[in-house]
Amino acid sequence: MSETADFSYDPFDAQVMANPLQHYRILRDDHPLYYMPQWDTFALSRFEDIWQVLAINDGTFVASEGTLPPTAVLAKHNTGPVEDPPLHPLPFHAVFDADLYGEIRRAHSQPLRPRSVAGLEARIRDLANERLDVLLPRGSFDLTQEYGGIVAASMVCGLLGLPDDLASQVLAAVNAGSLAEPGVGVDTAEARPNYLEFLTPVVERRRAEKSGAPGLPIVDGLLGYRLPDGSALTDTEAATQMLCIFIGGTETVPKIVAHGLWELSKRPDQLAAVRANPATNVPLAREEMIRYCAPAQWFARTVRKPYTIHDKTIQPGQRIVTLLASANRDEREYEKPDEFVWDRPIRRSLAFGRGQHFCIGYHLARLEIDVLLAEWLRRVPDYAIQGEIATRLPSSFQWGWNKIPVEV
Repeated sequence: MSETADFSYDPFDAQVMANPLQHYRILRDDHPLYYMPQWDTFALSRFEDIWQVLAINDGTFVASEGTLPPTAVLAKHNTGPVEDPPLHPLPFHAVFDADLYGEIRRAHSQPLRPRSVAGLEARIRDLANERLDVLLPRGSFDLTQEYGGIVAASMVCGLLGLPDDLASQVLAAVNAGSLAEPGVGVDTAEARPNYLEFLTPVVERRRAEKSGAPGLPIVDGLLGYRLPDGSALTDTEAATQMLCIFIGGTETVPKIVAHGLWELSKRPDQLAAVRANPATNVPLAREEMIRYCAPAQWFARTVRKPYTIHDKTIQPGQRIVTLLASANRDEREYEKPDEFVWDRPIRRSLAFGRGQHFCIGYHLARLEIDVLLAEWLRRVPDYAIQGEIATRLPSSFQWGWNKIPVEV
């Protein structure tokens, strides 16, 4: 790709989807606020710019068109501010401004808060070892899907009241939902009916159960929530609010763990250093894996109040795409960011977002990564990644390794 005036960037372009990193570097250096006229959307690529924008919580930026709007949405240019959608039928809560969004998020976040998450460590460890008991005798398997993927999906099943034996189906559904052809984007509205086939029956069953049944805090919190007009959520509306946990909790961790173990395998000295003191060093390696390997590329906001950055005022109705994956590789924040350094000092991170849309599963994700890494290193003395047949499937959003074959 030529680094000349003919440079262009579009997250839905086939070349960008194949490898966005080279585009990010040019954006950061030469076009820190890049305008895409076809979408009436600006791309922010530098860490500090994104850090500041995502911290703003005064209604300047909203997700009323979705945090991952597909091209069908972006192609419709707005003539002014986009208001919150109507309450009924209630869409996913992230599309509302701060008050309603925060209320619904708090209503179902209790099991994902730090103290509650700490109590899940033994369960994660058991699941990791159950998988290793099955996989290690085979000698070769898919590190992404068959190890971390099943563990993460099983944890999601437990949190949302789904039986563990659905974990592989949940994993497959979520992976399929992130795929997209160039020029289209990830249309979650198309994927949701499949997701809701899992989630709506959970809500229906929970509503029908007698009082005193064992707690299911995520579902119970949503069933107990009342909208500003005093109405309760329908079964479908409650199920829809669980999508972030269902999707994000299933897909991200396995790709970080598998890719991170691959990077360590390329650097035997780093792998040996992490192994030397896992209790201290696994958490350090985890943070570098999150920075270097996190698959989420970007999230969008629609501007509701004029906002000026890099001498340009973005008008209400226009959009901003925050390129989190570019921020993770910004030389202004990290020294030699394209190198994997297991104990890199990381002062700030944007891999899980920032501000009101900060990842609801952040604490659980970090604990899962810790346990999956620690149990792998404890039980697997030697492993080899078959990188020549690892695969990344097309997605404008989740640029992660869907399949990483490993031999042990």
